[in-house]
Amino acid sequence: MRVLLLSAYEAVSHRYWADQLTARLEDIEWTRLSLAPRHFAWRIRGNPLNWWLKEHASLSQPFDVVLATSMVDLATLIGLFPHLARARKIVYFHENQFAYPSSSDQAPPVEAMMVNLYAALAADDIVFNTAYNRDSFIDGARAFLKKMPDNLAAARPLEALRARARIMPVPIEARRKAGADLNASRRILWNHRWEYDKNPEDFFAVLYRLSEEGVAFELAVVGQRFRGEPAVFEQARARLADHIVCWGPQEVGEYRRLLAGGGIVVSTTWHEFQGLALMEAAQCGARPLVPERLCFPELYPEAYRYDGTVEGLYQRLAAWLLEPSCQPSRLDTRAWEWPNWEGAYRALLTAPPSP
Repeated sequence: MRVLLLSAYEAVSHRYWADQLTARLEDIEWTRLSLAPRHFAWRIRGNPLNWWLKEHASLSQPFDVVLATSMVDLATLIGLFPHLARARKIVYFHENQFAYPSSSDQAPPVEAMMVNLYAALAADDIVFNTAYNRDSFIDGARAFLKKMPDNLAAARPLEALRARARIMPVPIEARRKAGADLNASRRILWNHRWEYDKNPEDFFAVLYRLSEEGVAFELAVVGQRFRGEPAVFEQARARLADHIVCWGPQEVGEYRRLLAGGGIVVSTTWHEFQGLALMEAAQCGARPLVPERLCFPELYPEAYRYDGTVEGLYQRLAAWLLEPSCQPSRLDTRAWEWPNWEGAYRALLTAPPSP
């Protein structure tokens, strides 16, 4: 079987997914084309032209399956390479452009939303990493189209997409579980991107209050950094200096050791479709504490969720820090690991198209 794997904006989670998929399904002949995760507006509109100019020979080959991420302008690419229409076309949604925080100064443009929508309509099969991703895409597309001219009756085709969509997460690699360090039960971990949509303001606001009230805790702030990161990070580094045990991105080995130490991994995000960083931390033994929104209710039992407010996070964190014995037990993450999903991914690529 010959599969063309296309990733138009290969962020960390996209690359992890593609690496695992191509490594585990070795009997498939893969052709993999990707573009670096920068210049977002150009990437999402320019990817067909980029590949047409630079990868013409590769794309001119016959394929049995085209597996594209949702940022690939699949409809345009098929127009440039008509023979790809004969392949089975699968679009995988790591995220969708209809569910970004509405207050963001970096709200996705109309063009990005339409690329997502056209890709889904051009595909034979569509796959989402969570039900939240699927539903926010369908509901967001419907609300978006209602605002457009021409009064398009889009409800029926969009609901048809919902009905035939599959839910398949980005699996995490199975790892031998290390025993968590009991001394780290008061360690708080941030391992997300340092960007506005992850809502670091609420996270640090709670830590300021805990610190001022004399609650003992350690703080490890890691994760991916970018130019122009929110100012709250530098402010927090100064205000919480006495609590900090780790600050900034770490080498892989050191990062793994940090996760294996346990503690509490917290999310305050306004934007999450699956959250690989949280999953990996929970797999290593950290207790996840996530808001009651987005994809989290379908992934995490109630014991690991708070109501999504600053006050709710404060109350739960304070309770866990003051009395570590009240923390929930280690979360069983085997349902998210590759051994449980390898067969499903193989079946996805080899099955006939959905009706």
